[in-house]
Amino acid sequence: MNQKAYTGGCACGAVRYEISGEPIFQNECQCRDCQKKSGTGHGSYLAFARSGVKHRGHVTLWDMVADNGKVKTRAFCPTCGSPVFLTFPANSGVFVVHAGSLDDPGRYRPQVVTYAVRGHAWDFLDPALPKVDRMPAM
Repeated sequence: MNQKAYTGGCACGAVRYEISGEPIFQNECQCRDCQKKSGTGHGSYLAFARSGVKHRGHVTLWDMVADNGKVKTRAFCPTCGSPVFLTFPANSGVFVVHAGSLDDPGRYRPQVVTYAVRGHAWDFLDPALPKVDRMPAM
């Protein structure tokens, strides 16, 4: 049985993606970068195998060093500024989308809270989710 593709994009529609296959990891991340990027206490993400990804539209890329010391590349729409996806030069087989960029964000099912050590008491996440202090290897 073929699963329905995951689709999404930016707020203005200039950047779109379609992903076949199921996520390999879904997380709420409380690292400082995700807090600053989102303007809230965490970011919500779905990681997929890069092989199932198609995307179109021009994105602006920004490389930064993550809490784990590795480079991650954030991709956002240069027109509306929406963050859309992330890639990792050290792990080119992974493609990560922001849960809020999905056409159907209800498909997002977080499995864990990462970088919980950096979380804030005011950032209320599902208390049933396991919490880890770092990002597990993918």
